[in-house]
Amino acid sequence: MSNEPDPERLKALEDKLAKLRKQAPGETDKPPRGGVAQSELAWRMVIELVSGLGIGFGVGYGLDVLLGTLPIFMIIFVLLGLIAGVRVMMRTAAEINAKPDAAPAADEEGK
Repeated sequence: MSNEPDPERLKALEDKLAKLRKQAPGETDKPPRGGVAQSELAWRMVIELVSGLGIGFGVGYGLDVLLGTLPIFMIIFVLLGLIAGVRVMMRTAAEINAKPDAAPAADEEGK
């Protein structure tokens, strides 16, 4: 028995791998929505909301420390940060929903 692989078995293995690598036109490994996975979009929205809250908390707490009115500005700016975060999330959601609708229209114009 030699240490060299059998050329026929290697050819058969290469053929099997080539068949498995080929996919039907509808089956792709690409993530949906123009290359961005759904989990990435969800994390983006969470980060937008949390960053709005964090910035609002920081500004409100800073003003409270400077002015000596501890809870008032912190509460106001946290609520403003929440509102801003939700608005940015809604804008992102509208942007995401608009992209798939625009793509088929562009494909039809090119035909």
